[in-house]
Amino acid sequence: MVKASSTETSKEATIANELGLHARSASQVARLAAKARSNVWLCKGDHKADATSIMDVLTLECPKGTKLVVLIEDPEDNEILQQIVNLIESGFGE
Repeated sequence: MVKASSTETSKEATIANELGLHARSASQVARLAAKARSNVWLCKGDHKADATSIMDVLTLECPKGTKLVVLIEDPEDNEILQQIVNLIESGFGE
């Protein structure tokens, strides 16, 4: 599993919606991640995807029940981190 460095912060989230992480939900994550001051990553096992890239996020292949780690590089982005975790755990509003 990808570990956070001393300046990074991470939280785990579980995919809640029936369709998993698909293009529309990946675009919602990417829009939030794009507001961050620094890099935001979605991690699944040893795989790390740039959360601002819909295509990168889709390569994680996340069906319902998948556990992801949302990782931020700048503590100033804690609110973005929490918004992404909430979005994932709420089922992307679907």
